[in-house]
Amino acid sequence: MASRNDNAVSPTVGLGVVHLFCKPRPDWNRSRVLEAAEAAQREGVQVVGVALLGHKADLAFMTLSRDLRQLRTLQTELQHAGLDVVDSYVSITEVSEYAAGMPERMLRPRLYPELPPEGKPAFCFYPMSKRRDTTGNWYTLHYVKREQLMREHGASGRRFAGRVVQIITGSTGLDDYEWGVSLFATTPDTLKEVVYTMRFDEASAVYAEFGPFYTGIVTPLDSLVHTL
Repeated sequence: MASRNDNAVSPTVGLGVVHLFCKPRPDWNRSRVLEAAEAAQREGVQVVGVALLGHKADLAFMTLSRDLRQLRTLQTELQHAGLDVVDSYVSITEVSEYAAGMPERMLRPRLYPELPPEGKPAFCFYPMSKRRDTTGNWYTLHYVKREQLMREHGASGRRFAGRVVQIITGSTGLDDYEWGVSLFATTPDTLKEVVYTMRFDEASAVYAEFGPFYTGIVTPLDSLVHTL
């Protein structure tokens, strides 16, 4: 893995994040996949392994690092080990513009999360954007109105405190949508409940567009490579 100080490519604030959704080729090498992930972890990369449900992919890696080169190296090593990356998402941890004034102790977990959270094995990821069409254009709203809607949206999410950890990462200019949403929950029905509840907020009901959902189970890396 590349050293953090060896031509690192890093965001000014926060961490680079790459979600990799993979399927193993017939000749994939379990040991080499595990070695690649563990080598990245030794270099400070956070690697969250997920056993996925459904046909879209078989396993996922949510990877976070200050250095984008480290994330690219890990992706390469996983591919050389026999995994086909069938989908991916690139983003950066961020603090919303509507969170200005929050204390540092609340901002830091958003910029530098430590994953996966303990006791929350149910996982889903989806990308989303704010609508900009004739039925509703988020970007023509005044800031005060947008802030009001997002505070309402945040209040809905806080009803799930203790049951859900939500990591929202920014991807405007980096991928096809504007944000990536990673949810870690105590149970799978909690994932369903939180997404359903928050879609009734005006910020979602009128202005949100969603991409594909990936759902699975957070799994230790050594167990993950032996589940397939």
